[in-house]
Amino acid sequence: MLFPCTRGRKSSREKILDAAAELVAEIGAGRLTLDAVAEKAGLSKGGLLYNFPTKEALLQGMIQRMIEQVTSEKEALRETVEPGPNLEARVVTKTLLNICCGGKMQEFATGMMAATAENPGLLDPVRQVISNTLDQLKANSDDLDAALLGWLATEGLSNLEMHNLSPFTDEDRDRIVKAIDRVVVKGIAE
Repeated sequence: MLFPCTRGRKSSREKILDAAAELVAEIGAGRLTLDAVAEKAGLSKGGLLYNFPTKEALLQGMIQRMIEQVTSEKEALRETVEPGPNLEARVVTKTLLNICCGGKMQEFATGMMAATAENPGLLDPVRQVISNTLDQLKANSDDLDAALLGWLATEGLSNLEMHNLSPFTDEDRDRIVKAIDRVVVKGIAE
């Protein structure tokens, strides 16, 4: 399951989103059907259609849940990060690095990339999150150049990893992550 539910019993909506995420990871968003999602979720097609009347609505729901998961991770991390320079950049970069790597996230990202190629508008909520992140970094950075550079490097690394394109060894990755941390915390020497 890509996004586990932390409460007790899952709602039909959560079951549908879990089933859809598993199917997207297995077969891709382009081959995803509402019938297959309903079957995998153990619900009637009517139950699925009540929650998501179209495939596009289902894909939008999946993207929205991914955004909510990232936001939740970011806020949980914010409570544990030590105060100091470029706090927002440190929280953003750490969250991306924690979420992006491996397994289901890679499969999900690859599957969703196919869906958004057909309908780029599905990424509008993601574009808004990125814009908001930039605004937060601009408003809350002690060294904006360092914050932006760290964020951009993290986005690049996480995208390479999510799409299983990274040429870096584990040692390379560790070096890069440490360099990002140094830049974000210590700033850029001019």
